[in-house]
Amino acid sequence: MPNRPSLMLSLFGTMTLLGGCSLLPPQSREPALPPVTSAQFEAGIQRLESNLAARCDNQSHLLSLQRLEQRTLTADVREVGSLLRNLRGDIAALDDGQGEETTRVVTECQATDDRLANKELLGRSEWIGLPNVGTYLQARVDSGADTSSLSAREITSFERDGEDWVRFKLGLDDDDSAVEAVKDSWLEAPLERRVRVTQAAGEESRPVIELLMTLGPIREMVEFTLTDRRHLDYPVLLGRHFLMDIAIIDVAEDFLHERPEFTNAADDAESQDETP
Repeated sequence: MPNRPSLMLSLFGTMTLLGGCSLLPPQSREPALPPVTSAQFEAGIQRLESNLAARCDNQSHLLSLQRLEQRTLTADVREVGSLLRNLRGDIAALDDGQGEETTRVVTECQATDDRLANKELLGRSEWIGLPNVGTYLQARVDSGADTSSLSAREITSFERDGEDWVRFKLGLDDDDSAVEAVKDSWLEAPLERRVRVTQAAGEESRPVIELLMTLGPIREMVEFTLTDRRHLDYPVLLGRHFLMDIAIIDVAEDFLHERPEFTNAADDAESQDETP
């Protein structure tokens, strides 16, 4: 068993060590971050604004795509409804004509004629007229396209009486048929809206205008997106919004309707104003 002096010496050494530890300098802390300058604060705010703007643009694009899909689905639903109504008519005709084959065949033919009675037959390519512009143009008829399109160049937006307008020239090449007097003329029209179009080359915003258009016996106000189509075969594309409920396409035919004639754009515009 250790004696008393040894025990005291051990206690004294332990206390000395503990005292030495308490005298050690405290561990150094991480340096404080410098205060944010006004320039850094402004830069941070600008980054936040840019991120918010990018998110808003993305949301707008998604909404546009959703509306486009909704319009497409609506057109498909209408077409399916029409087919169902026609099918019910055919079934009713079959039920009524079970006793006599000849009567059934005649009824089927009449039903087919009724479906086509109020629709104009168009070829895959047709001549159209733009009375307020004073020219005729060749158009490609395409039920796969959603909207109609008109070839334009030097498109410029401006304001008139507080309303948005666009000024442009027809986008035509040497092979396109049109009235010579309007080929290089400036045209103006109110801006209906803008649409976003996504292609392989990227996304672009196109103006939409409304013009009076004739095609054979058809005479309608048609919405056209303005874009340069000079690299394509036709300066005009007619989409299914124009075709819906008024026309059907025979893809084996071309130019079933005669080309309209325009002698003078101003005279023709006056005659259109006098038409009730």
